[in-house]
Amino acid sequence: MAFTLLHHILCIALFFGFGLANAQFHRKFGSINPSTLPTIYVDASGYGNFKTIQSAIDSIPSNNSEWICIYIKAGEYREQVTIPKDKPFIYLKGEGKRKTSVVWDAHGSITTSATFTSEADNIVAKSITFRNSYNNPPTSNNQVLVAVAAWILGDKSAFYRCGFLGFQDTLWDHQGRHYFKLCTIEGSVDFIFGAGQSIYERSSLSVISRSENGGIGVITAQGRASKDEPSGFIFKNCNVFGSIQTYLGRPWRDYARVVFYNSTFSDIVAPEGWDIWNSGGRENQIMFAEHGSKGLGSNNTGRVAWEMKLDQKTLSTLTSMKFIDNEGWMSAQPFNMLA
Repeated sequence: MAFTLLHHILCIALFFGFGLANAQFHRKFGSINPSTLPTIYVDASGYGNFKTIQSAIDSIPSNNSEWICIYIKAGEYREQVTIPKDKPFIYLKGEGKRKTSVVWDAHGSITTSATFTSEADNIVAKSITFRNSYNNPPTSNNQVLVAVAAWILGDKSAFYRCGFLGFQDTLWDHQGRHYFKLCTIEGSVDFIFGAGQSIYERSSLSVISRSENGGIGVITAQGRASKDEPSGFIFKNCNVFGSIQTYLGRPWRDYARVVFYNSTFSDIVAPEGWDIWNSGGRENQIMFAEHGSKGLGSNNTGRVAWEMKLDQKTLSTLTSMKFIDNEGWMSAQPFNMLA
């Protein structure tokens, strides 16, 4: 244990040593103090501790038990980035979702195309955009294929002022408890999908098309497979807009759960609201609901008959932060810095 602790301390000292010994580093970063955490700096131009995000992640010891910040300077980082399961407690901090971006264009496979993959528990990302550039921006030259921008598998993860940009299957909210606040999520087909137990708050959902006659979009494909699973996507005070008509969602599994709460819909939302996809005959098992909708697309007189009407107690349970945090993990640093 003593060796492990010494190794960790030496690693942190090394991280700081790179920057503090370099006058150019100081001129480039100034007096940045992104957090009170030990911090590694990434700068593609060479003034930080590392030039790539992945190399910074790789430098953190396995089974890390203390929070560490990876501060990522503005720029476009063309790389696939993975936080492996044995590297929790990482805080990725960019300089703005329009300034710091991670971009890759892999496609065709749901498990290998993600620009960003987060397998570990206790992960925070702030002010970064993750983009899969295959068909983003849209082009009619490419076949429509799976092209994941971010794949989130770990528990207790939060994303604040982040962008997730793609076309088909943009954000794979696979499993675990997640919180997304003030994020921008862009795509066309099933672009928020998976079986995560997640709250999306004050976020923008942008539906894009490859052409003026690009068919109809689908925002969510939620994957809750049984009534006992706790998963579901809860959208609070979000904005839905875009360039083509869209469904709010369709069930990926037969107990899918998606709720839009106090959200604003532009006129792109289809009158039916939802699509049954492959779950015909099992409508009574699906919890697709909206409450307090506003905007031109909020008229629910044409909604599917099986859209669920939730009582106040159920709404309160699902929209409370306790839906994802009943033990207080979001009150710890750095989660509590995301207000």
